[in-house]
Amino acid sequence: MQVSQRYHPSVEKVREAASSIREVVSFTPLMPNLHLSSVFGAHIQMKREDLQLVRSYKIRGALNKMKSLSASELQRGVVCASAGNHAQGVAHSCAILECKGVIYMPATTSRQKITQVKMFGKEFVDVRLEGDTFDDAKVHALIFAQTNNATFIHPFDDPEIIDGQATVALELLEQTNKPIDYLIIPVGGGGLAAGVGSVFKTLSPNTRIIGVEPEGAPSMTTSLKEGKNVSLDSIDKFVDGAAVQKVGDLNFDICKKVIDEMVTVPEGKVCETILSLYNRDAIVVEPAGALALSALDQLSDEITSKNVVCIVSGSNNDITRTEEIKERALLYKGLKHYFVVRFPQRAGALKEFVAEILGPSDDITHFEYTKKNSRETGSAVVGIELKEKSNLDPLISRMKERKFFGEYLNHKEDLLNILI
Repeated sequence: MQVSQRYHPSVEKVREAASSIREVVSFTPLMPNLHLSSVFGAHIQMKREDLQLVRSYKIRGALNKMKSLSASELQRGVVCASAGNHAQGVAHSCAILECKGVIYMPATTSRQKITQVKMFGKEFVDVRLEGDTFDDAKVHALIFAQTNNATFIHPFDDPEIIDGQATVALELLEQTNKPIDYLIIPVGGGGLAAGVGSVFKTLSPNTRIIGVEPEGAPSMTTSLKEGKNVSLDSIDKFVDGAAVQKVGDLNFDICKKVIDEMVTVPEGKVCETILSLYNRDAIVVEPAGALALSALDQLSDEITSKNVVCIVSGSNNDITRTEEIKERALLYKGLKHYFVVRFPQRAGALKEFVAEILGPSDDITHFEYTKKNSRETGSAVVGIELKEKSNLDPLISRMKERKFFGEYLNHKEDLLNILI
């Protein structure tokens, strides 16, 4: 369906959407975070969209879109492409409306997400795995839609999708008794930011709207800087719920009017936030769900004494990613370091390294070494976890003084990925 890019969500349409999806969508809580409020000297609250039945806000847009379809359109069925959250929203909507749906997901999608989609969709959904990325899966979905006269349910670039996501804003404005000074919104394709931002600019125009993207996929940030919607050549897909090469055309057109500032956060900082939320608050979030909270450090000077709301967008995190999340967090904080260490091939060399090179609180977490008798030294790949970031320089100095230092690997990501 072609829609003019002059489209802008109206409060009336968003209220209609809220009424349409009310019986299915949870009115999620707005919860204070005492720890973060203390750290930043502000009143920090979290809009807990991770507590939806499908564990993300995506059900709002998917259900609103599907309820706008005619009986004949529902009869012909729907199709979508998604790496996770949108697929679950569409699947659950198919089961509720008893509508047949075909859901294309990348072949790289975790088994946990595929299982969830099938569970929500029941007998109404057919999951098909195609390609390595969302864009690959989308190509197959669009071909299916054209061939079978099925309705394609876009994950973000659609008026009814945007209106559905915008219902988060109506809830927020109902839940707080004092004005929201800062509203921090994760940005992937831009549907949530476009919808929520539009409502706030109408009903709470003094609220400053901050959009947050992962540093490795700054598609909205780049587009706003260049003044046109651009497609990035490559992206880091780690924050899979918000890593898109190109934001929606409708969403870009809206967001350039309603977003006051874009912030990008390193993927390692996102991992640190995920672990902190779990350890301090027993809250499990996916990488995209941690984006808004991860931006607080960069905004610390602005938000002092302010009323700040962060949208926690989802919690569909696969437990198999935990080790990677820990590793990225430690690397980001400067506590995990990898080296090529040159060991003299003599008895006692390893003992000397452990006793005299490592600091008292340094810990070897990775060690890979093969002795080669024809050489004076043998190289080992060694991973070391530090107690304090400041311990790195003294460690390197001791390694160089004793002729153990070979190479520092943290900045050589491709090589590190091969070796570790």
